[in-house]
Amino acid sequence: MITPGEPPAGIESVPHPKAVLLDTPWAELSHAYGSAEDTPMLLVGLLDDDPEVQAHALGQLQMSVLHQGSLYSSTAPVALFVAGILDHPRTSAVHESEYPWDDRVRPLRAALLDWLGEIAESVGYYDDREQEPEYDDLADIAACRAARPAIHQAVSPYLADPDSVVREAAVGATGHLLKAPELRDRIPDAAERLRTILTTTGDRRERAAAVLTLVAWAQDTGDLLTDPDPAIRACAALAPLPAEDPRPTAILLEALSDPHTADHWFDAEPLPQLDGWFRFTLLKALLARTTTLEEVLDAALALMSMANDFTVERDWGPLLLRAFPDGNASETALTDGQYRLLSAIAAKEDCWGNIGNKITWLRRAGLPTDRASFRVLLANPDQAADV
Repeated sequence: MITPGEPPAGIESVPHPKAVLLDTPWAELSHAYGSAEDTPMLLVGLLDDDPEVQAHALGQLQMSVLHQGSLYSSTAPVALFVAGILDHPRTSAVHESEYPWDDRVRPLRAALLDWLGEIAESVGYYDDREQEPEYDDLADIAACRAARPAIHQAVSPYLADPDSVVREAAVGATGHLLKAPELRDRIPDAAERLRTILTTTGDRRERAAAVLTLVAWAQDTGDLLTDPDPAIRACAALAPLPAEDPRPTAILLEALSDPHTADHWFDAEPLPQLDGWFRFTLLKALLARTTTLEEVLDAALALMSMANDFTVERDWGPLLLRAFPDGNASETALTDGQYRLLSAIAAKEDCWGNIGNKITWLRRAGLPTDRASFRVLLANPDQAADV
């Protein structure tokens, strides 16, 4: 874990936004495009009475002080300013992103909460690294770390906001903030708030976001394995529950028996707690809870109906290594399970395009990297084949 010298003391409460605006030496700070002297005008724009001006200001801040997840000397004071204006009446104005790929229409407050969560996620990336970053300033990282307690204090009340969109954004931000080592003692209280959400709303998306956040905090979700909603049961099964409990494995297998449906449980927009399609997360958890190909074979064959060159890193690549953990596919006779998995891969046209992603996985399993040789192996399943 990176230790950047003597870090600034944690800021426990958010300073008044006017003080941040006037007392910060913006011209001495930087962002992705150079001096941060233009930043105060953007911060003021967040509280403009024109939603389009607000959207433009937030868009510019996203590109400058958190460019592609990077942290700058201006990032921490901007985050503190944003945390300080969350309760301002003008942040309840309906906000439309200026980015063409983001078609959400929501209160500016929700967008600001999401953005604070993105900052917390970026800071958390450095918490998990053993080596000092090569290109990033440790003082900038330390300043953002120091701001986390105050940001959490500002975000926390919105876990109970009457607007479900704002609540979801607060859940996402809180999830990242409380991964911080110095804030983990706040998890029990936040977890109780999330459990309140689970019992007071019937909205699948909001409940799933709450469960996935509990999972990220390594909280016990065993009581949710019997939830009437299969999507919530599947989310709960992602937690590191006792290995001897057979229920999570059974739930994951059930969800992956129809991966297309599982992928579309949260159709409105991807949940920020998920990385890609839900089936990828489900499979990763299933592989972690099992040891043999036979245990996951039915799920593997169901997943192959949706597999292609571009998904190999998340589905059929890891399944190949489960089938051939010793990388000896060409050296031994194929078992029935291995033969069925390889046959499904050979039959899937989308897995044999010109994209090279699959080659490394095939080689690691000891398999041919071209389709014709792959089929030769399948034509002689009872004997070893030359690759």
